[in-house]
Amino acid sequence: MIVGVATQGTAAERRVALVPLSVRELSRADLEVVVERGAGSGAGYPDADYEGRGARLLTDAAEVASNADILVCVGPDGLRVDALRRGHIVIGLLDPLGSAATMQQLAASGVTSFALELLPRITRAQSMDALSSMATVAGYKAVLLGAGELGKMFPMMITAAGTLAPAKVLVIGAGVAGLGAIATARRLGALVTGYDIRPDVREQVESLGAVFLELELDTGDAEDEGGYAQQMDEDFYRRQREMMAEAVADNDVVITTAAVPGKRAPVLITEDMVRGMAGGSVIVDLAAETGGNCELTRAGETVEAHGVTIMGPVGVPATVAHHASQMYAKNVTTFVINLVKDGELALNLDDEIIKDTMVTHDGEVTNERVREALGAGAAVSPTQAGDAGAAPSPARAADAGGAEPATEGNSDRWKSS
Repeated sequence: MIVGVATQGTAAERRVALVPLSVRELSRADLEVVVERGAGSGAGYPDADYEGRGARLLTDAAEVASNADILVCVGPDGLRVDALRRGHIVIGLLDPLGSAATMQQLAASGVTSFALELLPRITRAQSMDALSSMATVAGYKAVLLGAGELGKMFPMMITAAGTLAPAKVLVIGAGVAGLGAIATARRLGALVTGYDIRPDVREQVESLGAVFLELELDTGDAEDEGGYAQQMDEDFYRRQREMMAEAVADNDVVITTAAVPGKRAPVLITEDMVRGMAGGSVIVDLAAETGGNCELTRAGETVEAHGVTIMGPVGVPATVAHHASQMYAKNVTTFVINLVKDGELALNLDDEIIKDTMVTHDGEVTNERVREALGAGAAVSPTQAGDAGAAPSPARAADAGGAEPATEGNSDRWKSS
C-alpha cells in the first residue's frame, strides 16, 4: 500500500503530517510513501530529505491522491474531498464533532476515515495521541506569547539597580497544555499557580514547582467514563468565576485552556474580572477558536480592555511547525502501522483503537459520537489547544489544535489496555 501526504492547503498551516524519518519507519512496515513537493518546507523539512529516505515526490495534491491508498493530513483543511475515491483511507485530526459537512462528504465519497481526536484513553494509544502532542506545543507557546506581551521580565532579578520581583502566572487547566504552560513559565522563573477542577491533579501541578489553587466546588460530574470533559451547568461556572476572581486579579499573566469536545468553550473570565486585573496584565486564551474562556476574547486577535491585553491565538501548534510536525508525524506513523499488517489494510474492529477512531466507512458515518453531533446540528469547531477539559478535545488543526476541550484539563490518566 502507498501512504500519501500533501500540503495542508492554507498559508497559516505550516505543519506536515509526515516528516522524513516517518518514511523509513513506514517502509519497514512494507509501505511506500509519496509526498507532494514542498509539503514539508513550511516546517523545515526539504524535499531532498524525503527523497533521501526513499519517498517518491509528486507534483501536486491531486497526483498524491491518485497514487496513494492511505492519505494522512494534519486537519480537515488539508483534505481535497473532491479528489477522494471509494477505498481511500484518510487519517488525521479531522475535527469530527465540529466539521459536520466534511464528515458527510467523507461518508458520501465512500472513504474510510479515522479521526485521531477520538482515540480511546488507553495506554496502548498513548504513542498515537496527537491531541496531547499538539497541546504540549500550545502550552509552551502560550507562555512565550504572554511573556512577549507582558511589560515585565518573568524571573526575579537582583541587580545593581535594585531587585525585580518575579512575574506571577495563573494557568487555568492542568491537562497537557496547562502542565506544559506551567513547566515553561517555571523555567522562565515566574511564580506559577495552577488550577483544575480535578483535585487529584494537585500532585502534578506541585511536582512542577507551582502552587495548586483549590476552589470548593462539586466536580463529581466533570468527566465521562471515557475520560472526556463534560459540560457543566451555568450555575457551576458562575460559582467558579466568583471564587476565581481574586486569583485572576492577583496575577500578571493568565493562561486559559478550558474546552469541551464539540461545544462552545465555557466563559471563565468575565469582563468584570478583567476590570479587576492590574493594568498591563495579559490573558492568553487558548480556547479562542471555540469562543474563548474570556468574555472579551476575539479569535485570532489581540485586544486591549481596561488596560489588560487579551490574546486569542489560533493555530498555535502551527507556529512551532518543525517540532509540532515531528511529534504529530510520530503519532500518525504509529497509528498507520497499527492499521496494517504485511503492508495491507487490517481493519480489525476488535481493536479498540481502530473501532473508536473510525468515523466513516462504506458510505456511512459509523462513529456514534459523531452521528449524535450530526443529529444535533453543526457544533462549534474545537480548538487545537485542546486542553482544559477533563480529556483532550477534538482539535482543529491549527489544536490544538485542535481543536477540542467546559471543565479544565486534559486527563493524563490513561487506562490500561
